[in-house]
Amino acid sequence: MSTLQACPRKYQLSILEGWRQKNKSRHLIFGGHYATAMEHFFKHQASGMSYDDALEAVVEETLTATWLRTEDDPDGSPWDSEDTKKSRETLIRSIIWYFETYRTDTMKTVVLSDGRPAVELSFAFESGHESPFANQPYILTGHLDRIVEFDDTTYIMDQKTTGGALGSYYFSGYDLDSQMSQYTFAGKVAFNLPIKGVIIDAAQIMVGFTAFGRGITMRSAGQLEEWHESFGHWLSLAERFAETKYYPMNLQSCGNYGGCAFKNVCNKDPAVRNLFLETDFEKRYWNPLEAR
Repeated sequence: MSTLQACPRKYQLSILEGWRQKNKSRHLIFGGHYATAMEHFFKHQASGMSYDDALEAVVEETLTATWLRTEDDPDGSPWDSEDTKKSRETLIRSIIWYFETYRTDTMKTVVLSDGRPAVELSFAFESGHESPFANQPYILTGHLDRIVEFDDTTYIMDQKTTGGALGSYYFSGYDLDSQMSQYTFAGKVAFNLPIKGVIIDAAQIMVGFTAFGRGITMRSAGQLEEWHESFGHWLSLAERFAETKYYPMNLQSCGNYGGCAFKNVCNKDPAVRNLFLETDFEKRYWNPLEAR
């Protein structure tokens, strides 16, 4: 849905046709290792492991995961991101410093009714909107990093990494963010919990330091109802694109987040775009119903 809202052509190429860059972005690799460390630490603690043991475990796991072995190099070598900001060293440093920063945090992981800690949760449920093509409901699906109790209130917890400063401007960017509305909506529906919003723990990753900031974005019942109605309108728009088999480019989104991966493809004559797609991309279809 976020991809559709950003650019219908990007939605067509990445979601529907499954085109992915052959070389995974270093930002995605860094963020993936960081998120995995967060997930495993909170699960270790929920199982009764001490702070020190949990931290030692996730650091060891991350060091192992970022030591790469190949047929040509069976002994292996450290992951080289070719980025001084998002490197193996700044990754390990950021993981350690995050948990040290929030070592005395009063935030607690929610334990679900089945006894599981509410960490890295997949959800899928009928969205309340129906497809006129298949005559069946749309499924709303996704993944939550963590559900927490903080100051006697229940929130979704989401982890972010960025190169930008963590001031009020950064966190206010999530106040109208569709993903945060979906997280809140899903937490209430899929897990039957009184979710009030999302806590964003962000890490600013720089060469010489990592800084941390925390923001909260709330959603009222009226805001969630409005988001759900808007969600239905976007689905109707996607249906229209499917009927016409035409997905227009949103040229205002080409430069977002450092530039769209498909910008160089869309910049070419339509007759030769597939050649550039097949050169720089490969097809890896995303199954949104696959639980993590």
